[in-house]
Amino acid sequence: MLLATLVLLLAPLPGAAESSLVVGNGNASARLNFRIVIPPLMRVLENSHPEQLATGENGALSALQRLVVVSNLKRGFCVNLRQTHPQLSGWRLQTAQEGNVSLSPVADGYRLCTARAGRYTLLLQHEFQALADADGLRWPVQTDLMAM
Repeated sequence: MLLATLVLLLAPLPGAAESSLVVGNGNASARLNFRIVIPPLMRVLENSHPEQLATGENGALSALQRLVVVSNLKRGFCVNLRQTHPQLSGWRLQTAQEGNVSLSPVADGYRLCTARAGRYTLLLQHEFQALADADGLRWPVQTDLMAM
């Protein structure tokens, strides 16, 4: 029994490794620098449109495209819309102009650009001049997104 008591006295205590004797004023300081990096994101949540165009009441081909895009890019993004059917002519594109969205014609179609990050729901009304055999024409617009 005496031997067991001596062994316990000589063995280090579990908390002894964390304790220390400080000589002097005992001031300590540390500096931590954190950097949080958020990767750029541009995601198309929806790009819905009819598979085929149908002739409307006025004889023109018309269709609504719904494009939902979310982006954290500071300067926004652009959507290039190009016509892929060479026989169509007279393409007109209309959209509700929000404060941060601009629509402009370009050589091969239209460019729609946003000015800053956010979630955008774009309703694009397409209209084409009718052709004699245009009923049932496949969707004639290619949609490409690009970062600003």
